[in-house]
Amino acid sequence: MSTDPRTPRAPLALSLVLARLEAADAADALRTLAGHLLDDGAVTEGFPEALQAREQRYPTGLPTPIPTAIPHADPEHVLVPGLALATLARPVAFGEMGAGGGQVPVQLLAMPLLTDAREHLAALQRLMALLQDEQAVAALLEAEDAETLRARAESLLGRAEDEEELA
Repeated sequence: MSTDPRTPRAPLALSLVLARLEAADAADALRTLAGHLLDDGAVTEGFPEALQAREQRYPTGLPTPIPTAIPHADPEHVLVPGLALATLARPVAFGEMGAGGGQVPVQLLAMPLLTDAREHLAALQRLMALLQDEQAVAALLEAEDAETLRARAESLLGRAEDEEELA
């Protein structure tokens, strides 16, 4: 074990990647992601319900250049930290974050899976930096399959981490 208190932060490892997900609505998209994560043993049995409930209380749709949502559940529902990423075959309406009742036609879901509340803010800040980059998000949306989406996302997330360390 290292005695150096400046332990490097690991990038948000991609736990789940789905390209061109067919979803009828936001609840359907969240149900699909939660189901895969549950099957993979990454989340607790209570995660799907906690995810839906949190999204209802605190919508996560962002009117970024390419609309995105960052749905998540509290750390006690996550067993394995990481990031679930899905592009949608067609935009799906999510409630807009911080807006009373507004909706955003989301094309990308980026779901942080965090086991430590302290990591929450830093991880969301890194994600937000990436999501503001219209060209980066467009490259993710253009991925035809999960393998291509994973490769592009890993490259972009790694670049975001490198830039953060330089700042």
